[in-house]
Amino acid sequence: MRAFMDQDFLLKSETAKRLYHEHGAKMPIIDYHCHINPMEIYEDKRYDTITEVWLGGDHYKWRAMRSCGVPERYITGDASPAEKFQKWAETIPNLIGNPLYHWTHLELQRYFGITEPLTGDNAMAVYEKCNAILAQPDMSARGIIRKSNVKLICTTDDPADDLRYHELLADDPTAPAAVLPAFRPDKAMRADKPDFPQYIQRLEAVVGYPIETMADMRRALADRIAYFDNHRCRVSDHALDYCFCVEADEGTLDGIFARAKAGKGITWEEQLAYHTALLLAVGQEYARRDWVMQLHFGCIRDNSSTMFAKLGPDTGYDAINDQPNATGLARLLDALEKAGALGKTILYSLNPSDNAAIGTIMGAFQTDSPIPGRIQQGSAWWFNDHKPGMEAQMTSLMSLGAMGTFNGMLTDSRSFLSYTRHEYFRRILCNLFGQMVEDGEYPADMAYLGRMVENISYNNTLHYFRFDEILKNP
Repeated sequence: MRAFMDQDFLLKSETAKRLYHEHGAKMPIIDYHCHINPMEIYEDKRYDTITEVWLGGDHYKWRAMRSCGVPERYITGDASPAEKFQKWAETIPNLIGNPLYHWTHLELQRYFGITEPLTGDNAMAVYEKCNAILAQPDMSARGIIRKSNVKLICTTDDPADDLRYHELLADDPTAPAAVLPAFRPDKAMRADKPDFPQYIQRLEAVVGYPIETMADMRRALADRIAYFDNHRCRVSDHALDYCFCVEADEGTLDGIFARAKAGKGITWEEQLAYHTALLLAVGQEYARRDWVMQLHFGCIRDNSSTMFAKLGPDTGYDAINDQPNATGLARLLDALEKAGALGKTILYSLNPSDNAAIGTIMGAFQTDSPIPGRIQQGSAWWFNDHKPGMEAQMTSLMSLGAMGTFNGMLTDSRSFLSYTRHEYFRRILCNLFGQMVEDGEYPADMAYLGRMVENISYNNTLHYFRFDEILKNP
């Protein structure tokens, strides 16, 4: 029987152990997609309790607690921090096979030195020990970043954001890592949403001119992309319900925009046409600046209208979308390519059934480019960033693409303690490689394999996003 989550956790062969301990474990972290607030880094946020850092805003944990019958009062309600932690601890033993079980214990081990399993019985002892450690000087937001060996972080930022805290961090010689914005224009893209007219007013105030036509909208987004580029942005991020490509002429697009801005409502087909036009426009700007475009698709959001009315978005009521993506993705990439807008692109689907489709479609667009892995499949995302999900994504990528060019892991998290997800990923990666060597499917060339692990863990991301330019001149 193996010891519980010891130093060789998830490493089932001697080859895997060597690859992880000699290569994967030593590499720094680049977290190129997360939802950390840059203000919290600049102000060096501190946490009074482990409940605040663990359960505040973490809808992964909220879903698990609800699945175990925990009343909402102990999740997002007015229960005390100690009561909420107690309920989370009581939930944990039920989560066998859930990545939250492993993530929780990795975080307890790495940041708090606690190796015993968390249960309802020891909850208050663990709670008090974690709180005492959080009170130590080196356990602030900046301290946790340093402890985690994080070199660069990309936050998620709206086009209308002023990026004030990115400016302050860029000028701060004591900043724990490079902190860069990522351009997330979802609100500008969703003309079908009821708050779209108010958003356009906000964007007009930022750019300083009226936005009346599609040409104006393209200009406004191009101006904000230039602003972000001046703030060291290297990456954008787009959320799509599913993949589509609906093209329309300029007159039709102007009419769609005018009705949406006036709050008169548009059809779903009109929304797709508007969205497609803007994706082509911003794609050209990204390609011109050598940015990376991330496309996240395959999610049905806010399924419980009752709970959305009570708690709002991002509270644990999203699900995997089974809408077909292959045809829409292929047509969208083709339209981007024809428009000169298909630069470095990363594709993520929330539906694991899309793995093979992504692998074959991206292979059709690796065209006439010296960039290794110019079109990438992103790491297993959200509902898939567990052991079988990561193994399935990487196995599919190995089968249909070039694994050695893969950009590896990100946290996609709002918690400063989530950097152990990179460790979790690297252990799974090394175990996959190790098993292939043990089975005679790949030579035991430890030097080459070690370099590949280091590249996937860090170096590929460093160069693909041009972060090496930032880290050389922080």
